Amino acid sequence: MTKDEVQGASEEEQQAQSKKALKKQQKEAEKAAKKAEKQAKLAAEQQSTEEDDFAKDRYGVSAMVQSQQKLDRVLVRVQDLTPEKADQLIWLRARVHTSRAKGKQCFLVLRQQQFNVQALVAVGDRASKQMVKFAANITKDSIQDVELHIERIFVISQAEPRLPLQLEDAVRPDGEGEEEGRATVNQDTKLDNRVIDLRTTTSQAIFRLQSGVCQLFRDTLTKKGFVEIQTPKIISAASEGGANVFTVSYFKTSAYLAQSPQLYKQMCICADFDKVFCVGPVFRAEDSNTHRHLTEFVGLDIELAFNYHYHEVIDSITDTMVQIFKGLRDNFQTEIQTVNKQFPSEPFKFLEPTLRLEYTEAVAMLREAGVEMGDEDDLSTPNEKLLGRLVKEKYDTDFYVLDKYPLAVRPFYTMPDPNNPKYSNSYDMFMRGEEILSGAQRIHDAQLLTERAIHHQIDLEKIKAYIDSFRYGAPPHGGGGIGLERVCMLYLGLHNVRQTSMFPRDPKRLTP
Repeated sequence: MTKDEVQGASEEEQQAQSKKALKKQQKEAEKAAKKAEKQAKLAAEQQSTEEDDFAKDRYGVSAMVQSQQKLDRVLVRVQDLTPEKADQLIWLRARVHTSRAKGKQCFLVLRQQQFNVQALVAVGDRASKQMVKFAANITKDSIQDVELHIERIFVISQAEPRLPLQLEDAVRPDGEGEEEGRATVNQDTKLDNRVIDLRTTTSQAIFRLQSGVCQLFRDTLTKKGFVEIQTPKIISAASEGGANVFTVSYFKTSAYLAQSPQLYKQMCICADFDKVFCVGPVFRAEDSNTHRHLTEFVGLDIELAFNYHYHEVIDSITDTMVQIFKGLRDNFQTEIQTVNKQFPSEPFKFLEPTLRLEYTEAVAMLREAGVEMGDEDDLSTPNEKLLGRLVKEKYDTDFYVLDKYPLAVRPFYTMPDPNNPKYSNSYDMFMRGEEILSGAQRIHDAQLLTERAIHHQIDLEKIKAYIDSFRYGAPPHGGGGIGLERVCMLYLGLHNVRQTSMFPRDPKRLTP
């Protein structure tokens, strides 16, 4: 190719590129013009809308509440909306559960914890088309102030348009709606988004009932003359004498998270407090990924001195549990029924006085049902459940006590049975075939306690303060530890303890 031909080709290429650039500029100019025209049109429509919208001051997104002012305004609770309030002008703050626009109307379901109420915004003297449109576009779970006549509506806190899970899906019973293709939410998704899940009517009911268990526990024991105490959670030795403890760094040495308040409850009895209880966290480093185990749970612990026989302790604890069951039955029916809608179960049954069986009787019942086990074998979880079914069939109760456990399967501080050294003055309590309390008469003699600690290979130096407590005179005493989450799970007939732990901790979950 000659020099002239190369030069001509280069000029043609430049001209082609110039044409492309020109076309691109023209397209961009046209696009910008259309955008400007659209914006101008929207601005004009918005201005026209604002001019025509007579209700514009009656709805909208409120400024962030930063305590700018004190309003003399009473907000009514959804649960307090009685017929007596008909025709009254009221203010209500609630979450938008669902919204449905239809023509010139918008139907809203407003949710406040486990209570719902329907509200209506309709075009009329007090509400404009724009106000109805605004109401229809409020994102689910935003918080708003509403007059039930829906004459005014303001968003106080706006939720993101897409929630991690839908609340109606989270409360749908397993298996329901499968044919229609409606979704349910699995447990891990719920726990990963626990703040949203806790808003469901089921979760609200569970944890209000759980609060009731704590309140009834405290009230019942206080009436019985018990004193509430607080015990250390950082301790120098494993409180149960086992290996399932969390070790923590403690300056230049190591310490442990308490497996139970056991030793300190007993020390309080030695200090003449007579009857004590505590409510607090308990830590178990058990790598158990089961439906009923947590690495941290709430312990409801009781300890009391008795006069002549440790059955005085059993009677006091079982009466406390019965008072809790009665209180839940009589005062928490709304919560119980709410949970039953998603998780149906039979009403919880209990006897007065509480059924008490001896361990040998339980072994005999299990053997009769075909179970092979030794006299001193501990109960496995399947055998506990089977025994619960056998007891229910024979005695028609979901709550009972199993007394006189083999000494070999109990902690070092458990008092041996004076009539049979293979057994002990210890007991467990069961709800729906699962253990919720483990307790015993404690050894209150320093010499016997030392012997039992050595037998369990416990470093005496680490529990010296505990053993020394019994060298200066200690009354006979006993008690037990109850798992709050298990009590709630089993009373409601639920199937996983994570449902009754607000922010559960297990070997695989450390957040949220």
